[in-house]
Amino acid sequence: MGATGITGHCLCGAVAFQSSASPDEADACHCSQCRRWSGHYWASVNVPLASFKVTKGEDRIGWFRSSDEVRRGFCRDCGSALIWQPDLHPGHSRIISISAGSLDAPTGVRLKKHIFAGDKGDYYEIADGLPQKVAY
Repeated sequence: MGATGITGHCLCGAVAFQSSASPDEADACHCSQCRRWSGHYWASVNVPLASFKVTKGEDRIGWFRSSDEVRRGFCRDCGSALIWQPDLHPGHSRIISISAGSLDAPTGVRLKKHIFAGDKGDYYEIADGLPQKVAY
């Protein structure tokens, strides 16, 4: 979709999505939950929930509640980690985070910062010069 939005899909293609938003920045989350879920750190773009639409395989999305406030969506067929969504409470932003690795190229997205860097794994260093935040 480029300048007018983004598209993406899981590894096997059973789930596809689009957003009318055109994010140009991604965050890398190094918290232990994101690392365990994604296999390393979780790089994602945030878009308004209202702009996000599953275009294929909505019934193939499985949900895992990883905390009292957050659920994570994945493809039930291939296991691809696709989306991270905070619960909708008054005062919370209505966003959804989409895996940067699931986006169709060209993405137009660049990594902007590292979050929860204080919780990063001990098996790697963050050495790209981007800002590192201990929390969000």
